[in-house]
Amino acid sequence: MKSRTGPKPDSDDEQQRLAVLIDADNAQPSVIEGLLAEVAKYGVASVKRIYGDFTSTRMTQWKQALLKHSISPVQQFAYTSGKNATDSSLIIDAMDLLYTQRFDGFCLVSSDSDFTRLAQRLREEGLTVYGFGERKTPDPFVQACDKFVYTEVLRSEPPAEPAKPPVAAKPAKKASKPAASTAIAKPDPAAPAVPAAPAVPEPGARGGVLPLPLKLIRQAIEEASDDQGWAFLGSVGSYLNKVRPDFDPRLFGHKKLSELLKHHPRHFEIEERGGEGAGKRFYVRARA
Repeated sequence: MKSRTGPKPDSDDEQQRLAVLIDADNAQPSVIEGLLAEVAKYGVASVKRIYGDFTSTRMTQWKQALLKHSISPVQQFAYTSGKNATDSSLIIDAMDLLYTQRFDGFCLVSSDSDFTRLAQRLREEGLTVYGFGERKTPDPFVQACDKFVYTEVLRSEPPAEPAKPPVAAKPAKKASKPAASTAIAKPDPAAPAVPAAPAVPEPGARGGVLPLPLKLIRQAIEEASDDQGWAFLGSVGSYLNKVRPDFDPRLFGHKKLSELLKHHPRHFEIEERGGEGAGKRFYVRARA
């Protein structure tokens, strides 16, 4: 096959052409709006396909989202009970799209490590691979992508429930019989211990806010810093994504890297340089 040699788009009007391929068996329909909005940050979704057995009742919610978001369903029957034929269909289509040489990148939406080799093959051809999956996604698939986004950060916040009016307390009825003794019984040492209530998940648990990767960020700043220790924030972010494709400030409670570092003045110093608007540049330095 002749490799792609066309120049990468360098203007907003010439965005990357992306193929979005969704594994319906390993993706949740609740993230589709946030997912497509995230894809729009990287380029234009020229192809949007979803793979699964849509005769199954498990696909009801996906079927409701297809027309709304103009996603083309690819029906794949399960040839054998307990076997997933969706993966093979998605991989074959991905290779067919690759050979058209019309795309700059692929968005693979799945938490399945079976797509690891597919991501590697697409990158070997010089294309950019964006992965989307839950935090349970195996690390080999995460590392095989140029950028990996956990879908937990793409879910929209549930609407707040309206406050219910307080209910007036009813007057207590008079007891017709003498009340039983209300004395508090002393615990019996021989009685079995009552199990404690489940502990609240610590930060960093699946679905929660992760702890700050201090060592990794310091390493990124050091790699991009000048003699005075200052590093351009864009270079720091680029290094972080190369080392950890799944690095995302939203996992640590902030939308942008600059906001994350500003939130930790004990460890990092932020400085704004340049003019207003697009000319403004952020520089960061690690504190001793």
